Order: sequence, then structure tokens, then C-alpha cells
Amino acid sequence: MYGAILGDIIGSPFEFDRGDKTKDFGLFSKGAEFTDDSVMTIAVAEALLDAGKDAPTGRIRELVTESMQKWGRKYPHAGYGGRFRVWLRQENPVPYGSYGNGSAMRVSGAGWLYDTLERTREVARATADVTHSHPEGINGAESVAAIIFLARTGSSKEEIRTYVTEQFGYDLSRTCDEIRPQYHHVESCQETVPEAIIAFLEGNDFEDVIRTAVSLGGDCDTLTAIAGSMAEAFYGIPALLTAECRDRIPEDMLNVLNRFDKELGNHF
Repeated sequence: MYGAILGDIIGSPFEFDRGDKTKDFGLFSKGAEFTDDSVMTIAVAEALLDAGKDAPTGRIRELVTESMQKWGRKYPHAGYGGRFRVWLRQENPVPYGSYGNGSAMRVSGAGWLYDTLERTREVARATADVTHSHPEGINGAESVAAIIFLARTGSSKEEIRTYVTEQFGYDLSRTCDEIRPQYHHVESCQETVPEAIIAFLEGNDFEDVIRTAVSLGGDCDTLTAIAGSMAEAFYGIPALLTAECRDRIPEDMLNVLNRFDKELGNHF
């Protein structure tokens, strides 16, 4: 999850096409701060930890809904979309058919916690469809969680590319150089997740993936959060960047990260 949060923080100053579409920038430039991407990543992770590995998907949906509403109300000005803000305030929230990229940016915890690819995808689907019940919203979450699982369990990038192309139908044949000139701010899964995957596939290490994702522009904090979540699983994260992440989030979010690290057997 560090990769998603770092991607969010580093990408945040360049959201809404405010960057120069270059890989040459200060990683933590002015205005670099966590946004809704990090808040919801933490919310989903906490719900999955509370549920336990074997919880039925109905229970997962219930806990994800409760956790996202709790964290969203705690951080009401983190930059949520309009329909999601309404959902956060509802007493009996229901899915609203979104295909926005929020389902993919918040799902990284599901990629780490489960022992099989099938269970990973099942849980990812459950985390998405409490709000993002459109097939593209679900595809976005499932594909990102699946890539994290495949990356952390030793699959090559070519194996990952093949799996995602066959299972989700994303066009991963493009290059970042081909995408970059015309790419603009867009918040759909189908126009964010493939681009984030391509940035991950092209990157040479964690930091290079982050820089490549930022250079594409668009909904930069979310795109980079998604790319960073996959890069962490494939490359790991340098200790200095992990420490930077921990220093830039509040104690309540850090407590969830600590629980997550303990679950995975990581120690800081």
C-alpha cells in the first residue's frame, strides 16, 4: 500500500494536467500531499483486515462500506468526486454504477492479503461494487489487484501483460511516448487503468514507474497511485521512500499501515 500512497502524494501537485509531462521533477514538490486516493486505500485495507481472510463477500462489502464512510467523513475535504460525496453521507448507501477510477486506486490492499489469484479477484470485485458497480469499474479494481498478486508472487512483466490483456481486454500495446501527447485529465477506469499499467510495464524500478506515470499527466494522483501500487509489488520500495511515506500521513492512517505490515510480516 505504500506504493499507492506515495503515488498519490507525488502525483497530487500535477493533477488536472498541471504538469509539464516530463519525468524530470522533484519527487516531493510543493503541494505534494495525500488525497482521497490514500484515504480510501487505508479505508479498504482496514475493512479487509477487520474481515479476515475467509470472510464471505457479503461481509466484505458491508465492512468496506462502513470503513469508507467512516474515513470519508473523517477526511471530508480530501478531493472526492461529486457522486461519491453524496454516497458518503447516505444512511443506507447503495452502488451507483460508477466506472470511475476510484475503484482501482483504493484496491491495493486486496492484492497483498490473499493466497490465490481467484480469491484476490473475488475480494477486489467486492471492494469495487459497493459504489463502482459498472463492469468497467469492477474490471479496474480486479485488474489492479490481480497485477499486484502476480507481481508479488514472481510473474514476469510479459506474463502480467498477457494475463491482463486476455482477462480484461485492455490495450497494452501502446507506449507511454504514444500516449503522452494527447492524454488529458479523465477519471474513468477504462482511460486510466491501462495507462497506469503501461507506465508500470515500462518503468525500470519503483521510482522510474512513478516518474513515468506522472509524465503522462491526466488524473495524475490517481494514475500514479495505481501504477505505484503495482510497482511496489514488483520492485519493492527504497527504504528512504517508505520512511517519507510514513512521515507524510497522519497517525490514524499510519496505525492502519502498521496493522497491514504486521499482517504481512513486515517490520519498521
